[in-house]
Order: sequence, then structure tokens, then C-alpha cells
Amino acid sequence: MTTKQISKQDRGLWLAAIKPPIYSVAIAPIAVGTSIAFFETGIFQPQIFLTFLGSAILIIAWLNLSNDVFDSETGIDVNKAHSVVNLTGNKSLVFWIANICLSLGMGGIIALSWWQQDWNVLGLILVCCCLGYTYQGPPFRLGYLGLGEIICFFTFGPGAVSAAYYAQTQQFSGTSLAISSIIGISTSIILFCSHFHQIEDDLAAGKRSPIVRLGTSLGAKVLAIATTSIYIVTLILIVGGALPLLSLIIFGSLPFAYHLVSHVNRYHAIPEKVSNSKFIAVNLYLSSSLLLILGLVLKSYV
Repeated sequence: MTTKQISKQDRGLWLAAIKPPIYSVAIAPIAVGTSIAFFETGIFQPQIFLTFLGSAILIIAWLNLSNDVFDSETGIDVNKAHSVVNLTGNKSLVFWIANICLSLGMGGIIALSWWQQDWNVLGLILVCCCLGYTYQGPPFRLGYLGLGEIICFFTFGPGAVSAAYYAQTQQFSGTSLAISSIIGISTSIILFCSHFHQIEDDLAAGKRSPIVRLGTSLGAKVLAIATTSIYIVTLILIVGGALPLLSLIIFGSLPFAYHLVSHVNRYHAIPEKVSNSKFIAVNLYLSSSLLLILGLVLKSYV
């Protein structure tokens, strides 16, 4: 293998380790919560939005890096070439970088709360961070018990969306809480899809992920139900008046939903073929989130 090929391979591993697409789970909930606030109240504070967004990205960086550290301790990532810990060979360095990201992210949230003289957003984000830690962090490691998707739902759905809404309006909203379920479901789908190709490693490390418990065939059927529920919940919220009729444009993400469900249904038992399903799930997540935001924002001007 030539030096050029090795360099290209290294760049690919680092890109996979950094996981750029996963940072959408920091951006979308904040953008959705902010757009719901604008739809309901007409309020939009750009400086609050941008501060929150930057802080959320840093907190996700902490979550990503610290999870690599915690996974390295259980041996589950022994065959994962794109683990940041495996790439650097320095678990301590990765851990400290993760904590610096967390400190900077929380610093932004504290600054935001100070400006507003209201500490509810800080409280919500602290709860979200604690939930995020319990996913892989000792002594909890709830992800190893198969509870990761539930944690994802509440952290990136009701938790993050409600915090973003409150940051704009200084009040809570039942409508925001209801709509946040769409983001919670689509976020959990990303994590759910990440398990299909790593059953052997999960079993070896004692991780009882949903796919380990269900098997890939039943897991593919559960994925189809979860994906369909995004659109069912949207319709229920439209009929109930929580979402405007214009929110039907979220159905524009159906091609991504079909691609995800059909791909996993076909390749669920073939690790090398199904390993990209989480990236297809990210496409569904991004498209449905963007269309949801667009419907809310456009309705505010119509």
C-alpha cells in the first residue's frame, strides 16, 4: 500500500471517528425548538439561538469522545478502527479533550442563563447531560442494558427541544413537548440502526442492545414501525391543531424513510451491507427535521 493510499485511509478513519453527520442531533433539536417558539409566539432571538447551537455542538463532541473512552474500557471497540481512542492510542488525552468540550459547552449555557437571569435552561441541559452520561458512563452503562434508544428519545426530543423553546420564550409549552416527540423518535432510529452490524462485538462485551435482544429480522420490522410512526404522529398533531396543515411537507422525507426500511429489511443479517444504515437514518432525520422546521417557519409568514 502506498503512502498516498495510507493517508487516504487514515483520513477516512478520522472522518468516521469524528462523525460529522452525528452533530445534526445537536443542531436539529435546537432549530426545531426555536422554530416552534417562532411559530407560537413570533419571538426569535438570534444571539440566544447561536449561543445555544454552539454549546449544543460542543456538548455532543463531549458525548461522542467520552463514549469512545468508556467503550474502550469494556473492550467493545476492540475491532473498531475508527474509534478516536484506537486512532490516538491515548485514552487520557481523549478524555480530557471531551471534558474541555463539555466545560465550554456548559459555559455557553451558563452565559445564556446569566443574560436572561433565568436558570431553567441550565437545569434542563444538566438533566440532558446526566442522561447522556448514563448511556455509556460507569457505573450506569444503561446502553449496555438496551436502554439507549429511550435515553436518546428523551434527551434529544423533549429535553433539548423544550430547552431551546424556553430559551427563546422563557416559558414552557405543551405544543413544543408534543412536537418534540417527532425529533425524539427520529433520533432514536439513528441509534437503533447502529446496532445491526455489530451484534458479535456487542455480545462479546455483554451489551444487550435492542438488536441483540430482538435479532436482526424482528429488529428490521420494529424499525419499519418506528419509521412509520414519525408520519403517524405528525398527522395526529396536525389533526389536533398542534402543527399547521403546512407541516404535511414532512412527507417529502418519505423517500429517505423508504430507502432506510427497505435497505435494512434486505440486508439486516449482513453486517457489511447493513453497516451504513445509520447514515441513511441520518438522512431521514435531517430531511424530516428540516421540512418540519420549514413548515413551521413558513406558516408564521402566511
